[in-house]
Amino acid sequence: MMNFDESICTNYAAASSREWLEANGIGGFACGTISGSHIRRYNALLTAATEPPLGRISMLSKYEETVYVEGRRFDLSTNLFPGTVHPEGYKFIKSFRLDPFPIWTYDLGGVILEKRIFMIYGRNATAASWTLLSAENSSAKVALEVRPLLSFVDYHHLQHGNNEFADDIVETGNVITMQPYAAMPPIFFTHNASAGEKSGYWYRDFEYSIEKERGFDFQEDLFQPFVLKFDLAKPAHAIASAGVAVAADIAELEAETIERRRSLVAKVVPENDLISTLVAAADQFIVGRGDGHTVIAGYPWFSDWGRDTMIALNGLALAAGRPEIARDVIVEFSKYISEGMIPNRFPDEGETAEYNTVDATLWYFEAIRAYIAATGDKDILKDGLYSKLVNIINWHLQGTRFDIHVDTDGLLYAGEKGVQLTWMDAKVGDLVITPRTGKPVEIQALWYNALRIMSDLSLIFGDIAETDRFDDMAELCKQNFNAAFWNESEQCLFDVIQDGFRDASIRPNQIFAASLHFSMLDDARTRLVVDKVDDELITPVGLRSLSPRNAKYCPIYTGSPLERDSAYHQGTVWAWLIGGFVDAYVRAYPENTERVDAIIDGFRSQLSEAGIGQVSEIFDGDAPHDPRGCFAQAWSVAELLRIAVSANR
Repeated sequence: MMNFDESICTNYAAASSREWLEANGIGGFACGTISGSHIRRYNALLTAATEPPLGRISMLSKYEETVYVEGRRFDLSTNLFPGTVHPEGYKFIKSFRLDPFPIWTYDLGGVILEKRIFMIYGRNATAASWTLLSAENSSAKVALEVRPLLSFVDYHHLQHGNNEFADDIVETGNVITMQPYAAMPPIFFTHNASAGEKSGYWYRDFEYSIEKERGFDFQEDLFQPFVLKFDLAKPAHAIASAGVAVAADIAELEAETIERRRSLVAKVVPENDLISTLVAAADQFIVGRGDGHTVIAGYPWFSDWGRDTMIALNGLALAAGRPEIARDVIVEFSKYISEGMIPNRFPDEGETAEYNTVDATLWYFEAIRAYIAATGDKDILKDGLYSKLVNIINWHLQGTRFDIHVDTDGLLYAGEKGVQLTWMDAKVGDLVITPRTGKPVEIQALWYNALRIMSDLSLIFGDIAETDRFDDMAELCKQNFNAAFWNESEQCLFDVIQDGFRDASIRPNQIFAASLHFSMLDDARTRLVVDKVDDELITPVGLRSLSPRNAKYCPIYTGSPLERDSAYHQGTVWAWLIGGFVDAYVRAYPENTERVDAIIDGFRSQLSEAGIGQVSEIFDGDAPHDPRGCFAQAWSVAELLRIAVSANR
């Protein structure tokens, strides 16, 4: 449970900067702030995945809630309009807690009211309930009015008042149905209101501060179709759902939700408050795709990315005690292998998968290695997976997309003009901010790791004839890597090599040469790489993407899209990199467990900032390292969970 008292809840800035997240396991989600004021276009009570896990549509933006105590009006809602906050319902919030879903307690002049919001697992449905806990005057009549505010747009977009928005409502018993646009699914409201009435007008000019800060359109109109009226002598509820009405009892749904989340946390041993919080967070990113599973890279705007999925899989599934999920993801992605590559991204629009990455496929090998090591499940290599992995190696030898190929020195070359193939993939128009064309250091580390993994897998699979080939390729890679990549003057590794040019920028990518299961570095060089990263890149929330000594270092990630993308990998801190650093540090200094514990504990405060119970995507390079980007990022949570579980065993 995470709890926030009045000092946070009644402070508009503090309450509005902290966002909660609910996800439904099929790509849909709900998110908002403690204050109730929306700060970004993605804040909504129901964003439905109409083509799971994608096709996401923001349907129900929020509820406007008004409580009447013996006729005295209390507006619980909070909105930002041009030049004003109205109403100011946040001033009545006594506490907010995540237990395990968002729960608000309001003090309305001695009347204590509780509101709960949760998503129903496996359904595009969000349940909300309001319960009167106590009143100084036990005989006081307390009533509630709830006004849905609808958006009905692709979740990347903003709604604006228009005449095409159909306002017809159909009432059938305790279910109200609307379908504002024929091309979108209808929305259903299952409720226990004592009365309701149609309204039908636009609330205009909501302002979203994060969108404004990021240089995007930041005003939206929302449609208010009807009012639900409740007598709070008994708990009130409303369940908004896409495509089909929810008929189940809300109390049963809540109990099932609590039990499911409790059982997930109980899978992990040892268990502590940090690990429990991270296990709950991890579950939000695991979603169904086809007959298997995949990973949503981050909320609120990412879809499922191959690179992020493979990096995060160990933490989200194996460290969380859910190996069956890891197996599903590995098998599911094997269906999409093309020309020796797994997809980089599945677009929201349902278009053909994109294969513009060199490292996602190499991380796939590491995900498979970690899965087999954790489970002993060698049978996963059957049914064609092993032969697909051999085929991936062969494609890299002969050459595949974007000039990805093994050079004569055994190192892996990747890149063409105008494309970005590594995780440092920021691009503005045709401008690639960090192209890293040639032989990036972490790609060589991943390639070597993949070859050594294949050597082991060939033995497991009984393909002895291939073992020597993989070993010979790995040895050539190792020898030439150490000869070409060692930067003697800096006592660390070059970042990229291309046609005789060696990029001496101090970046975190070199840490993977020291951290991956199979490393090409000896003990002495491992310690030197760790020391260099420790000296120049580490922060309390991850590793900087570029040393502050570099003239291109950007200390703050803010401003227009061009300004932000220019800083994305030029100093901005990435939380997920802490996993690789800790792995390398443990290898270099196995006796210093106190340092590892301190690094992990340093993240505790972040779980109550930005995304509540989550870890942000990125942070400013300079102190105080403000959180930026997605407020909930899969690989940030996954890597912290992985090293936390490992450190506690």
